[in-house]
Amino acid sequence: MSADAPRLGIGIIGAGRVGAVLGAALRAEGHAITGAYAVSDVSRERAAELLPGVPLLDVPAIVERSELLLLAVPDDQLGPLAAGIAATGLVPGGQLVVHTSGRYGTEVLAPLAEAGCATLAIHPAMTFTGTRDDLPRLFGCPMAITASELFAPIAAALVVELGGEGFVLPEGDRALYHAALAHGANHLVVLVDQAREALARIGIEEPGHLLRPLLEAALDNALRHGSAALTGPVVRGDAGTVASHLGALDDLDATALPGDPADTSATYRALARAALDRSGLPSLTEQRIRALLEDPDTEDA
Repeated sequence: MSADAPRLGIGIIGAGRVGAVLGAALRAEGHAITGAYAVSDVSRERAAELLPGVPLLDVPAIVERSELLLLAVPDDQLGPLAAGIAATGLVPGGQLVVHTSGRYGTEVLAPLAEAGCATLAIHPAMTFTGTRDDLPRLFGCPMAITASELFAPIAAALVVELGGEGFVLPEGDRALYHAALAHGANHLVVLVDQAREALARIGIEEPGHLLRPLLEAALDNALRHGSAALTGPVVRGDAGTVASHLGALDDLDATALPGDPADTSATYRALARAALDRSGLPSLTEQRIRALLEDPDTEDA
């Protein structure tokens, strides 16, 4: 929205990692935060830190006093929340309702649209910690917009105020879009955690420090070049090295403490098979490595 656009009264329903941060960013642009809904102690503390002075209210109170509702709740809660708000009969015609789910477009907000609300979906392609560290990460952050042609300019203006770079994402593409982001970011965290644990097990005091230059270079190359950035023993056809890795990782998992994950070898096998599919190795070399990577449980069956 332009500098002379009217400021809105915005209610935050879901003061989690995303809602509280986006609320703080919009507040910095001059909008008034009319209230926040926070259930857990952690969310209440987060609201106090990022949205000081904002009252913690129940959902009906926030709906009644807000021109824009920001729904930042888990995906599975979004549909029931939208239907529940619509059923109260409290929403006035013309109220803006924005959700931040990556999975859904605006169809999930259909009950509110039928009640006369302008419905928008804005998803920042970013991981959130729920702290002030997230605020500068919004600048230049891609944000997926799903909205009708009539309301898309409003969504685009909100994205600009958040500091993001908006792009239009059709409703039907949301599931694959969100799967791609979750697979790339969430599963990357698991992979790095496994590498950190393996290094810590051999006495490396700061495994993150050791891994950072390598992983940053690998990520940068992968983002630039895709599978052409693959290196390592699988794409070189070094079957002996792959066998050595599997033995070490099997031992790592076998000696994990009770209650700790013991899944590094299985993850290595799955990702190494995916790397092998992209390797272009000669057939005999590929077959030799693929045999090594078979699931041990399958071999024993």
